[in-house]
Amino acid sequence: MPTPIADLRGRIEAQTTDNPAMYGSVDFAIRPERLLGESADDIARSELRGYPDVAARLLDNRELMERMAAYTLMGDSVADPYAALIPELGFKRLVDMLVEACDKGVDKVEGAPPELVTFIRSMEATPAWVDMKLVEEGARLQRVAFANFAPWAIRGAFIATFMNKYAALPMALTGTLSNKTAARRIKETATFFGTSVLPGALHRFGAGFKAAAMVRLMHSMVRFNVLSRGRWDQKVYGIPIPQVDQMPAGLISDFLISSKVIKEGREHFTPEERAQIELSRYRCFLLGLPEDLLADTPRGIVDAWNARALSLRSGFDEATCGGLLRATMEADLVDASTPAGKMRDRLERSFAKVYFMQNFCDGSERTAASFGVRIRPIDKMRAAAVGLTLMGQVQAYGVAAKTPIVRHLADRRLVGKVRGYLGSLGHAEFTTDATKYKPAPELKPAA
Repeated sequence: MPTPIADLRGRIEAQTTDNPAMYGSVDFAIRPERLLGESADDIARSELRGYPDVAARLLDNRELMERMAAYTLMGDSVADPYAALIPELGFKRLVDMLVEACDKGVDKVEGAPPELVTFIRSMEATPAWVDMKLVEEGARLQRVAFANFAPWAIRGAFIATFMNKYAALPMALTGTLSNKTAARRIKETATFFGTSVLPGALHRFGAGFKAAAMVRLMHSMVRFNVLSRGRWDQKVYGIPIPQVDQMPAGLISDFLISSKVIKEGREHFTPEERAQIELSRYRCFLLGLPEDLLADTPRGIVDAWNARALSLRSGFDEATCGGLLRATMEADLVDASTPAGKMRDRLERSFAKVYFMQNFCDGSERTAASFGVRIRPIDKMRAAAVGLTLMGQVQAYGVAAKTPIVRHLADRRLVGKVRGYLGSLGHAEFTTDATKYKPAPELKPAA
């Protein structure tokens, strides 16, 4: 059952008293500028402005919109208190203890603070709805797409997270405007999702479980640093990296699958679709997303996704969004020191541009250009060549997956490709350096 709205409001207020080091100066009675979804006038100002009929229907679902508003004001109730120990224990000690707790169990960590115990125990409290066999099957199915598409599409997908100044600001404040830092964040994102589709990765002592814990700590450290250092305008932005802003990365595959189901006139997932949905839902649970945001039906998933867009004020700021976008496009993700490397680098950048245009700009070159991503004829040619190759690979693996004799061999090959790609990304630290943070920009009041 969904959490009652009254209880959610109580949890919002409790952040102030439960974690005063982080939220003591936050006034949760203030409705931030970013938060919309109260009236029909909000539709044209929101990220759902291109779909007025969908937005109007969602506005009638007051419980859903109030739930989105509540989670827009909520951080991570168990990782945040642990991150707030930075002044007492230090950044490195917090990271080291979390790594040890993931690798050996929290009981093995000498001097583990109660906040760490609570953090790990909450991740270990697997919900009753989780079917690990289904999760493993979902991971097997998603290995095909990840192994073949991720190395080419990750840059384009990452750009999409910077399209809104209200949601993108934490990344800008943490110094991600540089080529080097942007590349590091892209590789960390790819590392987490790639790790999660490996066999057994999301079990208690799997690499995916550990990566999820590290991602949560990184997000909580960002919240602590920007809130405690006076670099955040709560009246405009609300709180840094609220629960709803983790939905786009965590649930994009669920949204695309669900949208396809609805377009085909279906109300239920196929067994293969259900497995992939459950993989994402459990992965999001480990990342700290509440079950209230993890719908399990096609319509519920699409409505939750669109409600989040309706609750978010539209805004592309050149300094914040444009800077992040340029840093991402310029980031070096491929070793271009050889002729073959240079060719792959050109192909990857072109494919990423076209992927971004097709998936996040409704296929419009003009829209992509308005965000600073200009598609040249050569980009289309390169992307088409890569796309044809990738589709051939995916189809081949699809046939192999249905052939008993070669199915396991094909999956072993996919696991090898995923591991090889992860190895090329280097070691993911999942950390954040507060000394490189920048002040929040002063923005004009929204219209």
